[in-house]
Amino acid sequence: MMLEHGETYHRELHEKRSRSLLTIAPIVLSGLLMVTGFVLEYHTGRSLSSDLLFLSAMIVAGYRIAYEGLRGLLRVQIGISLLITIAAVGATAIGHLEEGAAVLVLFKIAECLEEYAGERAKRSIEAMMELKPEKAIVKRGAMEKEVPVGEVEVGETVVLRPGDRVPLDGAVEEGSSHVDQASITGESVPVFKGVTDQVFAGTLNEEGFLLVRVTKPAGETLLSKIISLVMEAELRRSPTERFIDRFSRYYTPTVIVLSSLVATVPPLFQQPWVDWVYRALIFLVLSCPCALAISTPVAMVSAITSAARNGVLIKGSVYIEEVSKIGVFAFDKTGTLTEGKLDVVDVISLAGHSKEDILLKAASLEALSEHPIANAIVEKSRREGVELRRVDNFTSIAGKGIRGEIGGEVYHIGNERMFRELPIEAPEEQIVDLEHEGKTVILVGNEKEAIGIITVMDKLRDATIESIDGLKKMGIRTEMMTGDNERTARAIARRIGVDEYHADLLPDDKVTLIGEHLEKVYGHVAMVGDGVNDAPALAKANVGIAMGAIGSDLSLETADIALMQDDISKLPYLIKLSKKTLEIVKENVLASVLVKGSLAIFVFPGLVTLWLAVAVGDMGLSLAVILNAMRLSLIKPSNIR
Repeated sequence: MMLEHGETYHRELHEKRSRSLLTIAPIVLSGLLMVTGFVLEYHTGRSLSSDLLFLSAMIVAGYRIAYEGLRGLLRVQIGISLLITIAAVGATAIGHLEEGAAVLVLFKIAECLEEYAGERAKRSIEAMMELKPEKAIVKRGAMEKEVPVGEVEVGETVVLRPGDRVPLDGAVEEGSSHVDQASITGESVPVFKGVTDQVFAGTLNEEGFLLVRVTKPAGETLLSKIISLVMEAELRRSPTERFIDRFSRYYTPTVIVLSSLVATVPPLFQQPWVDWVYRALIFLVLSCPCALAISTPVAMVSAITSAARNGVLIKGSVYIEEVSKIGVFAFDKTGTLTEGKLDVVDVISLAGHSKEDILLKAASLEALSEHPIANAIVEKSRREGVELRRVDNFTSIAGKGIRGEIGGEVYHIGNERMFRELPIEAPEEQIVDLEHEGKTVILVGNEKEAIGIITVMDKLRDATIESIDGLKKMGIRTEMMTGDNERTARAIARRIGVDEYHADLLPDDKVTLIGEHLEKVYGHVAMVGDGVNDAPALAKANVGIAMGAIGSDLSLETADIALMQDDISKLPYLIKLSKKTLEIVKENVLASVLVKGSLAIFVFPGLVTLWLAVAVGDMGLSLAVILNAMRLSLIKPSNIR
């Protein structure tokens, strides 16, 4: 489906380019005719030859504008093309052929500028599409065969030599190399890839030889999904964009009525009708909301595509606007502020049980669990050469621990809360000391007593402390949410520097905390999580931001914004981009209103000509709005400190 979407986009882009050539040719020809007419009129005065040149320029530049304006009128849709048509015809009728020609030629140039703005925003998508190789070298038996990527099946092996672009998502089967992933994640430094590591379509193999087993078909690669999501994001309009659209629908008919009054009321009081009809036409042209109409979308689309190039996938301009309002960032701890790769630090024996026995019981039960702590304990047992035992009647207790039978005896593994509820006595003082060190404590016990303690620690991400500090400098509150107990959470929160922490939380508690506390106290809330366990909390927040979407399809689907790497240092960049985008939108809207309003004031004393109204109030203003929006591409994550 995504492949079809991309092919449709390529076809539409080709058609649009053809239309662009058809737009530029009339501009050049009509411009030459108009300039020749001005030169002739300057040297010989107004003549039939100069009038014919101006009329020719009007026909070449304006036939399409007039057609669109009249077609809209028949459908009772009064648009900008109709306003320009009326202005050109009116100017001709009162003898200002040169200004009628200038109106149409300059408006045609303004239309071309607007189309360029849209094309420029789309160009980043086109660039991503061009990263998708059309062919792949597939190893079939002893032979290597070049085939279209659409014909490569999941499970086949593709061959990558130095300088080759990865054709499909897959896992390295043989070889090692550095791969440039900038097209997906915005990383400036190539990433080392070895056996079992994931590689993604569109990335560039730099120096090594790789055999890659394909894991996804062409239409479902990460690059295809990113392209599809960015295209869809451009269709999701922010409240400001929707308001501008609604405003324009009512604004244009109102302008026509006001222009009619300007043309008809003064002559009723013995004013020269030709002068006031001319001024009414100028007022009509000045009132065209061209620059106003593109002021918001050109900035929003520029921001979305710029963010995508820097590894931040924003699913619509509505979220750019929402991020600018965020008062508090709520972070899940594991996998977000920390790497999510737990390691066993201590195995402590209690009640005379050996460390080997404690690890055997714990690992045997945890082997049936998918929890990150379970994985750490099982991995520890493998390194120690512990042979796991069979477990019967296994039960998982959400947020607390697990229980099962080994050799007919029941064992419990979990947190202090679980053991209090059993009830089984635990060495509280020892637990407190361990938790003050920032370690997560897991108790192992039978039906009678606690037989051991296992502690695990999760390493903080390199960018965590700097990113939290960056958000706080921007005036944004930071809070940590974790299932860890109070003491462990406090120790980690102090190291990180968050404003507040919330411990002993189950997944449902995080949703309640966001809805019933953070939103009420701080207004708009952003939740940052891994996109899997935190999906309900991500959905509840005003903006859900998923970590590490490069490796998770679910993150791409559930979050409003996805960080393509496990890199929370992009969050200050996201805030800066959002605020700058809204700042540029306001500048564009304000400039549109002030410039047109100022010129409109000078219409009535006759100080503004028709061609000046188009050159400055329409074409010039549209160009200024576009150039202003292009500044968003200058904002880079590396510039944010």
